[in-house]
Amino acid sequence: MADDKDHGGLGAAYAAKRPEDVAAIYDNWSETYDADMSAAGYRHPTICLALLARHLPRGAAPLLDAGAGTGLIGEWLAITGYPMVEALDISQGMLAKAAAKRVYSALHCLALGGQLPFADGAYAGIVSAGVFTSGHVGVEGLDELIRICRPGGVIVLTVKNTLWEAGFAARIAALEVQGRVVRAEETAPYVSMPGEADTVPSRGLVLRVA
Repeated sequence: MADDKDHGGLGAAYAAKRPEDVAAIYDNWSETYDADMSAAGYRHPTICLALLARHLPRGAAPLLDAGAGTGLIGEWLAITGYPMVEALDISQGMLAKAAAKRVYSALHCLALGGQLPFADGAYAGIVSAGVFTSGHVGVEGLDELIRICRPGGVIVLTVKNTLWEAGFAARIAALEVQGRVVRAEETAPYVSMPGEADTVPSRGLVLRVA
C-alpha cells in the first residue's frame, strides 16, 4: 500500500514481536488505516458482520468488538440493529478514531492474550476480525473471550491459516470435546485482502458458548 513506508503497515504488524510494538504501529497508522484497508479490499469485517447476523438475534446486547481498530464493524453493527457495542483495542490511536464515529458505548485500551477485566458472561456476543493472525494474537487469546461471553452467546472471529495449522484447529477441537463451545459455522478459506501481496488465506469461525 502507498503509505506502507511511513507507518509500517501490515508487514510490520505481522512481524511484530511485542504487544507494545503492535500498538505503536497501529497508533502511527490510524490516520490512513480506513482508506488503506478499503484500497486493499479488506474482507474480514464484512464476513464477520454476516456471520454475526446469522447467529445472533438483532438487538442482542451488549457486544464486544475485540480488536476494534478504527471502528469499521462498530459502524455497521449500529446500522444493522445491534445498539450497544463496546470496543477493545491495543492501540489508543485507533480507538481515538473509533470514538469519533460515536457508535461505541465504551472504549477499552487493552491487549488480548492475557486476563481481561470483565466479568464472566459479560457479553451476549463477541466479534474479533483480523486479530487472530501473524504478529497479533494467537490461540492464547481464545479462552478469555469464551469466559466473558455468556452461555448461548456467540464468538465470531477470523483465523489466519498459519495460526489455524499451528495449534488453533486442535484447540477448537479440544474445546468442543470438553463441551465448552459448539462450532456453529466455519467458512471456506478466503484471502482477506485481495489487494495485498500476502495471500495466506483465513477462515471465519462462529463459536457458540455452552
